[in-house]
Amino acid sequence: MTPMQLPPPGIPPAEVEITEELVSALLAAQHPDLMSHGLALFGSGWDNTTYRLGAELAVRLPRRQLGADMMVKEQRWLPQLAPQLPLPIGRPVRLGGPGNGYPWPWNVVEWIDGVSAIEAPIPESDAAVLGSFLASLHQPSPPEAPRNKWRGGALADRAPSVEGRLERLEAHDLSVPVGRIAETWHRASSVPIDTPATWLHGDVHPRNLIVDGGRLAAVIDWGDLCSGDPATDLAAAWLLFPTDAHTALHTAYGDITEATWERARGWAIFFGVVMVDAGRRDDHAWAAAGNEALTRACT
Repeated sequence: MTPMQLPPPGIPPAEVEITEELVSALLAAQHPDLMSHGLALFGSGWDNTTYRLGAELAVRLPRRQLGADMMVKEQRWLPQLAPQLPLPIGRPVRLGGPGNGYPWPWNVVEWIDGVSAIEAPIPESDAAVLGSFLASLHQPSPPEAPRNKWRGGALADRAPSVEGRLERLEAHDLSVPVGRIAETWHRASSVPIDTPATWLHGDVHPRNLIVDGGRLAAVIDWGDLCSGDPATDLAAAWLLFPTDAHTALHTAYGDITEATWERARGWAIFFGVVMVDAGRRDDHAWAAAGNEALTRACT
């Protein structure tokens, strides 16, 4: 992943300041054998700050309580899921805990070369690669698997979020009219869930997919990992690829019911509306990606 010294526009402020001195102190106390690796700030996102640790590792530390809650899930479940998945997922290789005034769990993870798909789009030829990855992930989840009130449930539960954002976007320069988006959303969100709950990534959008050498290389940021409706992740078909590539993704994934595919379209509208609304002021690449997803989902 390429350096990103500044947080993306619009992210919430950190609840704890994460400095190089703090990270060094945590490593010295809990993983002193890693202290010989060079440490350098990589960047901050919504929930975590990342420091590069030598050539093959990185340190991810939550910058707010919500990120810490997500980190606990990653620590418990990613080591179990990683061996069954055909792409790297940035799994934890060392676990960290509170210390030196820092209150939360943190991870040392495998470093993954490349850039996000928002910077280098995934080629259409890799639609099948993503389909195979999602099929490998979407396996029955155990009873103790985490649930997520924002992902994997009934689409109708997301209606206030979608409809509120569509009202704000009424005057925005969308590629398709708000009325058509609303019509497609209402149709998809009325389709009941017809498949058993599976493991979900929960947030398969362009910033969480890594491209290296022109190929899909990894799926990262598992903070929304949960059990739920696989249609949530299948929304990636519209978020990432032209509709001509959907057949390859569908074939590689295997059996997808018509109802699941229609709900996936609805989830694509949810993600697309959120992306446009979040990015329209100061993150134009994000808004453009959301606009493109809406166009694909509504045509």
